[in-house]
Order: sequence, then structure tokens, then C-alpha cells
Amino acid sequence: MADKEHGDDLVPDETPGYQPPEQKTLTEILSADAEDESLRKYKETLLGTSEPVNVEIFPSDPRRVIVTKLALLVEGRPDIEVDLTGNLEDLKNQTYVLQEGCTYKVKIYFYVQREIVQGLRYVQQTYRAAIPVDKNTFMVGSYGPKKELQSFTTPAEEAPSGLVARGTYKIKSLFTDDDKFEHLKWEWKLDIKKDWK
Repeated sequence: MADKEHGDDLVPDETPGYQPPEQKTLTEILSADAEDESLRKYKETLLGTSEPVNVEIFPSDPRRVIVTKLALLVEGRPDIEVDLTGNLEDLKNQTYVLQEGCTYKVKIYFYVQREIVQGLRYVQQTYRAAIPVDKNTFMVGSYGPKKELQSFTTPAEEAPSGLVARGTYKIKSLFTDDDKFEHLKWEWKLDIKKDWK
């Protein structure tokens, strides 16, 4: 689905040479190539079992991926947490503060239920005064269903610094996969300040 305000800004960047595998059910994946010992062990590592399982953490929720939280990780500081389970419209009015020039990472927490999800990606488009200034697409990977909360952490980035860089940035985020299914799409704001106060 295209972003109405900015065209296809939130479309994930393609990975050169990457071909998404054909979508298969969990049972099909587990039963395929059963005689291949190394492949069987790989599947067992990915899923935590060699038997088909029906993991439903939220039985009434039809989604395969449930994104629960985003955290900004800055060494020596408490994590800045963004709850993604409530009304996402409310996030547009909340602002989270980063000190200019600090090094930070983004960590996404999520559950996978029912089936394996292939090629998860996290896309982040940043705007300053409605002008796109940065876009990142992170390959999260493929995940099997598990009852445990799973997570992905981006590589470290440096917040902009200097008088001109200070101010509010709008960020549009998307958690998607190889099938281009939008598991969660949300907007939030960062305020780059001279210090943490």
C-alpha cells in the first residue's frame, strides 16, 4: 500500500540478488526434505521443534506478526520505549527526546504466531518539516512461531547534531515481509535537543 502523502516512501528497498522463497505452510516446510539431516537440524533451530506446532499467543488476533514495542537504546541511558499495542494515532502527538550527536539503536519487539514469516523488514522514513531527509530498510530475517517475545536491533546510528539539526523529526515506520504484507505501520516523533533535559 502506498503512502498517500509521500508516494511510495515506505516501500522497502530491494536487496540486490535476493529472491523471496515460495510461501509454504509450517507443516509443508517441516515435512519437506525429511531425509536431509542438516536441513532437519536447521528447521529445528529455527522453530525450536521438529514437530508441527500451532503456536497461538493471541488466538483472537488473526495477524501472524504482532509488533508490541519499539525502544531507542542509548548506552548509559534508560531505554526510551514506544508502546505499539494501543491507539497508534496517539503516537503522532507524542515526542521522544534524543540528545544531538548521541549514538543510538532501534530495537523492535514482536511475536510470531501460527506460521513462519519470511523476510521480515523494518522500514523507517524520516521527515523534517514535511521534507524526506533519511530512509532506512533493515532486513530483520525469517522467524518461526514462538511463544517467546522476539526482537531485532538495528545497527548503531548517530543522531544529527548542530544548531540546524536540532528540532522535531517525524518518522514513519513499517514492519513488512517478503509478501509485502504490512504487519504494522505507525508514525512517531523525535525531538533532537542540545541535551537530555
